[in-house]
Amino acid sequence: MILQSLHEYYGRKRDSLPGDGIERKELPFLFVLKPDGAFLHIEDTRQGEGKRKRGNAFLVPQGVKKSVNVAANLLWGNVEYVIGQPDSKKLEEQRKKGKEKHYRERLGDMCSAFRTEIEQLPSEVKSTPEVAAVLAFLSSGNFTHVLADPLWPQVSATGANVSFKLTGAESPVCSASGILASVGQSTEDKGETRICLITGNSDVVERLHPPIKGVWGAQTSGANIVSFNLSAFNSFAREQGSNAPVGKRAAFAYTTALNHLLVSKQRIQIGDASTVFWAAEDNKMESLLSQFFDEPPQDNPDQGTNAVKELLEATLAGTPAIYDDGTRFYVLGLAPNAARIAVRFWHVATVGDLAGHIRQHFEDLEIVRPQYVERPFLSLKALLLAVSPLGDLDKLPPKLAGDFMKAILDGTSYPQTLLQAALRRIHAEQAKKDEKTGKHRDHVPYARAALIKAWLNRQTRNANPDQERKITMSLDESNINSGYRLGRLFAVLEKVQAEANPGLNTTIRDSYFGSASSTPSAVFPTLMRRNQHHMTKLRKEKPGLYVTRDKLIQTICNDGIDGQLGFRPILSLADQGRFVIGYYQQRQDLFTKS
Repeated sequence: MILQSLHEYYGRKRDSLPGDGIERKELPFLFVLKPDGAFLHIEDTRQGEGKRKRGNAFLVPQGVKKSVNVAANLLWGNVEYVIGQPDSKKLEEQRKKGKEKHYRERLGDMCSAFRTEIEQLPSEVKSTPEVAAVLAFLSSGNFTHVLADPLWPQVSATGANVSFKLTGAESPVCSASGILASVGQSTEDKGETRICLITGNSDVVERLHPPIKGVWGAQTSGANIVSFNLSAFNSFAREQGSNAPVGKRAAFAYTTALNHLLVSKQRIQIGDASTVFWAAEDNKMESLLSQFFDEPPQDNPDQGTNAVKELLEATLAGTPAIYDDGTRFYVLGLAPNAARIAVRFWHVATVGDLAGHIRQHFEDLEIVRPQYVERPFLSLKALLLAVSPLGDLDKLPPKLAGDFMKAILDGTSYPQTLLQAALRRIHAEQAKKDEKTGKHRDHVPYARAALIKAWLNRQTRNANPDQERKITMSLDESNINSGYRLGRLFAVLEKVQAEANPGLNTTIRDSYFGSASSTPSAVFPTLMRRNQHHMTKLRKEKPGLYVTRDKLIQTICNDGIDGQLGFRPILSLADQGRFVIGYYQQRQDLFTKS
């Protein structure tokens, strides 16, 4: 299903994607030649700053599959192949192993293979001025001018791919129409013919599928979804691709489509999952999905907010933001796994269903927010950062982000590990202070509270809809859940302590928040006794405020929270979440009214 859908996408985008035997490749450096093959200089095609510099991408003959063999691409490659120059790191490694002689002999084979590929072109192509110039340059065997070029140290250090360009030309030799046309004709390969599992048609089986590049964390040279690189994976004595026969054209089509998606705007990074998405037909959702979940660009910070507002407000107006005509929509999450790619999640739905689930996700996240929070809608990255140790996404469990995304797309409950991670961060940061100001850091920030509230409401909706009320967006004084009211009470006790003793370095939050939210009976009796001292001081110094706070505490406790029955020995994980929401909403209410 995945490969078939990618194959269909290639067919839909056939006019804008490379044809058979062609791929789009970055060529950071070009050797500029005179028509007689004399070297002029190295041209730098890179753009950007520092490590973000990227070379221009050109249509080139598709690269060959490499492992330990010597196999050259046609008219492009690294300097080992193009002019037989050693890679400095490899050379040093081979010297340490005492294999420098072997490495230099291999360089000679690589350079010969590169030239042989060109010489095997059809005579009418080989005789064109561009190819003739390249052959003349290679035949000279004198590359001293290349090594003396000011850009050579960068070419050598980066190990980047290079190609050739004739002086005055706009594109590399390998991108010439005659070269690319000859490549397309040469795809009529010989080999085992079987029924292709993707198309259902008879075709020559692709033994090794083209590599898929751009999956975060995978090998830079590319990895595969379909591969059989150990004999244990083979069946009926078949080898490599024959175990799951995919025709050459279909293999080229699905890998080209996936490689295109992985570098397009239809890609977002969710934890360790490189996620791509596409529709069976042209649809607005293809451009909107990344706006819903990705961080907005710096030049348009409101992009995500506007997209989500359009989605939510369209429902209120009774007009769908995205027309649901039953178009299928695909979301594919890929994770690195050495030389292979693991499918982290695969979701298929109609555009309408998907829009409904996304709308539900953002509605569940809605919670009263502090005035300093300008952006109401949170990206996936912002939500995951809120539960990451030290704000480092790499420290999250590998599957968490993928499971989270899958739940959003399916409209199901969020993973339990997400709530656990949020509560762990709250407990770990309850006593943290800002290094610059010395003030307490917000251990229940807006994003963390929104995530916990959404987790609770989705859990209630999907698992226990009749026995537990939903968490509202702002303070709900009628909510009698024990965890929720204990959270409210803790917020008021903390506020009273701060009002009675302004400027305290250590508050009850530093020492008691974790215990209060998990084992209330062990902590709250002590907190209530200490509160009496704070209230006594408040009554003497701020009698009006004393009355206000006393009424609020009585209101919270009069529903039965006070006493041994109210202070439960232990709160479940979900009620610990309700404690946090009660604490957060009560604090927002206190600060708003004061």
